[in-house]
Amino acid sequence: MSVGPPLAIALDAPLFLVTLLLIPAGLYAIHASRARRRRNAIRMPATATLKAVVAAQPSHRRWIPIALLALALALMSVGLTRPEVTKTSPESRSTVELVIDSSGSMGSEDVQPTRMEAVQNAARRFLKGVPKQTRVGLVGYAETPSIVQEPTTDRGVVNRQVDALVPGGSTFTGSALAVALDAVRAEGDPAKNDGVRPPGAIILLSDGKPSPGDEDPLAVATTAKAQRVPIYTVSLGTPDGVVPDGQGGFQPVPPDPQLMQQIAQTSGGESFSVGDAGQLEEIYKSLGTRVATEAEQREITWIFALAAFLALATALGLGVRWRGRVA
Repeated sequence: MSVGPPLAIALDAPLFLVTLLLIPAGLYAIHASRARRRRNAIRMPATATLKAVVAAQPSHRRWIPIALLALALALMSVGLTRPEVTKTSPESRSTVELVIDSSGSMGSEDVQPTRMEAVQNAARRFLKGVPKQTRVGLVGYAETPSIVQEPTTDRGVVNRQVDALVPGGSTFTGSALAVALDAVRAEGDPAKNDGVRPPGAIILLSDGKPSPGDEDPLAVATTAKAQRVPIYTVSLGTPDGVVPDGQGGFQPVPPDPQLMQQIAQTSGGESFSVGDAGQLEEIYKSLGTRVATEAEQREITWIFALAAFLALATALGLGVRWRGRVA
C-alpha cells in the first residue's frame, strides 16, 4: 500500500473540459480557410518566375502560430475547470494515539510469528516513519487499558511500552478508545496551542469482538467524529486463527473486520483488513505519514490564465511578423 502524493490536482468544474473539442474544430476551420484561398487564388502566367524570385516561406512559420493558438485554447479550457492543488505537509502539532489490542487472541500464530509480535514490529516501523514532531501515545488493552503512554515525541519511550505488551485477557475495545480519545482531546486543547486546535487521530488495531460489559465502541466513534478525530482501524488475523483453550484443545479467534469497518466509517477514518505481517507493516508505514499531515488547498486558475495569455500573445505576434496574419 502506498501513500498519496504530497501534491494532488483536482478540477472543481471538470465539465468545462468539453471546450477542448473546439481545438480540432478550429484546426479544421483554418485548414478549410487555406483550401478556399488556394482555390480562389488568381493564376498568373508569371507564377513560376515569382516563386523563383521570392524565397519560399519556412514551414515552421505556418504551424508554430497555429500550435500556440491551440495551446492557448487548451489552457483556457483547463482554467475554466477551476483547478485546485492540494499540498500535504507534516503538521507540527499533530497527535496520534496507537490503540493496540493485547487480549489473549493476539497470541494466535495464524500471522507469523504471532499476531502480537507482528503488531509490535509494525508499531516500531510506524514510530520510525512518523514525522519527528508528531506526538505519539499508546494505549495497550485487554480487559482494561493496561499500558497507557501519554503522547510524546520521545520514540524510545513509546517503543519500550510497545515491547512490554503481552497477550492475555478479554477485549474491551470501547473503553480503550475512550481513553485514547481523551488523550487526543487533551493534547489538542486550543489553550495549550496558541488558540489553535491541532489535528489528532487514533489508530486502532484489534482482532476480535469486544467482550461483554465493554463500552460501546461505535458510541465512542460517534464522539470522535464530533471532535474531528478520525479512527483508522486495522483488523488483523485470518478466519483460521486459534489459541489454546486451557483444556488441551484450541479456541477459534477469527477477526471481526465488519465492526472495525463500522468504527472507522462512523468516526470519519479508514479501515484495513490484513492477514499477514507484511501487509500490516506496509499499512502502518502508510498511516505514519497520512495521519500526521495537514492538507492545504489552493486554486491555480490564474496560472492557466496567464499561460494562455502568453501563448495567445506569442501566436499573434509571430503570425503578424511572419505573414501579416495568424493563419
